[in-house]
Amino acid sequence: MALVKDNLLLYAVRGSLGDQFTIYERNDQIIIAKKRGPSKKKPTKKQLEARYKMKIAAAYAIAILQDPELKAYYKSLAGPGQNAYNMAVKDAYKAPEIQNIRFEEETVVVTAKNEFRVASIDIRVVDAAGSILERGKAVLGRNGVDWHYKIANLPPGGKVVVVAVDLPGNETVREVRLE
Repeated sequence: MALVKDNLLLYAVRGSLGDQFTIYERNDQIIIAKKRGPSKKKPTKKQLEARYKMKIAAAYAIAILQDPELKAYYKSLAGPGQNAYNMAVKDAYKAPEIQNIRFEEETVVVTAKNEFRVASIDIRVVDAAGSILERGKAVLGRNGVDWHYKIANLPPGGKVVVVAVDLPGNETVREVRLE
């Protein structure tokens, strides 16, 4: 790979030169690189999964950028050489992370984070038999990380199921068994 500086000949040239070189521009720099061809190897299972995940993320990015508010949100997070589409793909590629679930009296406090934004936290209280006793959405606390949900009662032997959802709809589920 070579970076080209102040060359009038390559100033307006982009694309491939035969089967030898590719000339392209990134971050206002002209780059000449060896032309790459398709791989001769059969893709692995992990590569196929990554390609599928990227295909879904790209489809999300294209769809979400039709909304001017979300497009402006993603554009505000873009750094140099990035755009709203790049940020939307990055957001769709990773699910939110539930870091901690704790109980403060009758309140469940969930600490969740995402590189971009956690859209909602859903809470379900399930008894020992597997019946849902209560469900609802947690409310974001003042610190912007903790979500609070007030529970009517905690059934012994039951569990609390926490579902964190980000803007693209990626979900992370964690359960806490009650003693």
